Parts: sequence; C-alpha cells; structure tokens
Amino acid sequence: MVSTEVSLGTGEARVDYIPSLTSLAALQQAVESEGYRVRPAPTDMTAQGEEDVHEREYRRLFNRFLFAAAVSVPALLFAYPDLLPFLRTIPPGTMRAINVVLAVLTLAVLVYSGSGFFMGGWAALKHRSADMNTLIALGTGAAWLYSVTATAVPQLFPPGTSEPFYDVVAVVIALVVLGQALELRARGRTSEAIKKLLGLQARTARVVRDGRELDLPVEEVLVGDLVLVRPGEKVPVDGVVEDGSSAVDESMITGESIPVEKEPGAEVIGATINRTGAFHFRATRVGKDTALAQIVRLVQDAQGSKAPIQRIADVVSGYFVPAVMIIAIFTFVAWFDFGPQPRLVYALVTSVAVLVIACPCALGLATPMSLMVGVGKGAEHGS
Repeated sequence: MVSTEVSLGTGEARVDYIPSLTSLAALQQAVESEGYRVRPAPTDMTAQGEEDVHEREYRRLFNRFLFAAAVSVPALLFAYPDLLPFLRTIPPGTMRAINVVLAVLTLAVLVYSGSGFFMGGWAALKHRSADMNTLIALGTGAAWLYSVTATAVPQLFPPGTSEPFYDVVAVVIALVVLGQALELRARGRTSEAIKKLLGLQARTARVVRDGRELDLPVEEVLVGDLVLVRPGEKVPVDGVVEDGSSAVDESMITGESIPVEKEPGAEVIGATINRTGAFHFRATRVGKDTALAQIVRLVQDAQGSKAPIQRIADVVSGYFVPAVMIIAIFTFVAWFDFGPQPRLVYALVTSVAVLVIACPCALGLATPMSLMVGVGKGAEHGS
C-alpha cells in the first residue's frame, strides 16, 4: 500500500496500492477486520439518492436515541424516588417488580440502541486494543449485570450497596447515540455545503472559436479560449479580461457585497456573476484548477484531515481507556485484599463504580463533531 486518505465528511477512503504486492480483496478484508463495512463508491447514484441514504442512517440513529431516551425517563425517576412525593411511598415489593421491568427495558436498550458499542468493543478486542466503544460497552454492561444481580439477590450485597444502576445504562447510551446522530447530521450539512459550492459553477460557456460564438458545456472550455460573458451571466472559468468592462459580483469568493469593476487586464473568477456590461476574457484556469474547485478541494481536505487539537484528543483517548480499565482492576484487587468482609462483593461494587463513573466519555465525540460543524459553517459562508 502506497498511501491512504480517509474523509470523515463523506465516509470515503482512497487507497493507492501496488497490485503485485496486494489485492483489492485483501484490502477489503483488512478494513472489515477492523470492524468497518466496505461498499464501493457510488458511480451513478444521484445527489438525491445520496441524501436519502444519509437521511435513513440519521433516522436509524435518532430512533435508537429516542428509544433509549424514553426508557431513561422512568429509569431516572425510580432511581431517585425522593424527587417526587408519590414515589416515596412505593412498597418494597412493588419497587422490586418495577426494577424487574426496568431490567428488561434496559436490556432492550443495550441490544437495540447500544449494539454498536459492543460490536466496536469486540472488534477492538480482537486487535488487542481498546477504544471508547470498549469503555462504553464495559461500563453499561457492568452496570446492567450489577443491577440485575442487585434486583434478583439483594441480600448478597452489604447494606446500602444494592441499589441498581438502570438509569446509568439508559442515559449513557442515549446521550452517546445522540452525539453520533448529531455528528452524522453535521457531516451531512458539511457535504451539503460542498454541493452548494459546486452548484455555484456555471453549466455552459459562450466561447468564441474561429470567429463563431459557441455555447459549450463548461467542461469543454480550454485554457486560452476566448469567452464572452453578458450581463446577468456567471463567469464560467477563471481568466483575464481582454476587451469590454463590467462590474462583477465576487461576494461568493470574497464576501464583499459591492461589485468589483473589471477592465482589460483584470482577473475574473469562475462562478462570480457579471452585473452590468459585457466583456471578453481569455481562460487561464479551467476544470479542477479554478478557484472554486480549489475551495471545494480545501474543504474536502479539511474534512479528511485532523486538526492538532483532534490529534491531542485521540492521544488522550488512547491512554484514557486503558487507564480506566487498569484502575478498575487495581480497585478490585485492593478491596479484595484489604477491604472489609464480604471482600468479594465490595471489590465488585467498587470496580463497577469506576467503570460506571468513567463511562460517559464525550471526549471522543465532541471534538470531531465540533470540527465538522465548523468546517460546514465555513463552507456555507465562503470562508
């Protein structure tokens, strides 16, 4: 493999490889072994089709969030009965039955809303690594198992330690899935901003060749062609004015709302709008070399690259997850060796508490989501 480029905004990867050393099937297997799904880049899918696929994925994540959020409401209320007066008088037998119902509901949350975390954690485990999926899966899974045990056999636990953590399971998964849905929506808006930039480009150009004016697709304009632009038309490509004069609206590039006067020798930029007079200009940059194409390429590169703060977040996450797991193990050993009786129960309770407290890890979600939103807003405003 020579080089690899991954765009978080479009969800696409570009891999340059040497066919004599590896194959496309081997590359696909390597990607799938990391826990990702591989599909060929769409060639004939329309923009509307891409938006429909993106919208379906967003709705899938958002529905998972809604289900987890719906279960979170009763789980939180019954976890803190002192918040509402009528909950304080619930008999212990009724509360135990409620906890049984919550056990079933939160298990559904784990299976339906949180399945992605467990699959991601398993994929990381197969490669002898740990990530945020590992921590979320361990924290919510341990909280649910502890809660079920506390509900079924509360007498095994010391006084005051048999309270279930069903609220933690539902709330943590709901918040993290919501973060994923918002990140996906931010990526979609960033890609939509790129499409809007591409939509600014003129579709045709009036080219003067052999003394005749020809209306050609903008893709057929060549460097050196003489192009005529009339009032109200878009400048199709970049070039230099040869004769005529006009005022050109360049707000889509510069943000300046006042049209700029253009005389012979002045540069014009593709996708800007000619406001008043007509002029001829000589094409100097076409296709992927135009200013608009370079702006789009910069936005796409920004989507696929990582800012320094994001690299720091990745480094911190790489140390944070194993550190939490080591602390949980150390806590278990310390309480098992030096804690009061029953030592095993106290060791389990304290180690689970470490995993539960460390479970809501916004670090791995906030940084990429904020970057995606920032890039999208910049593209929308021509920055």
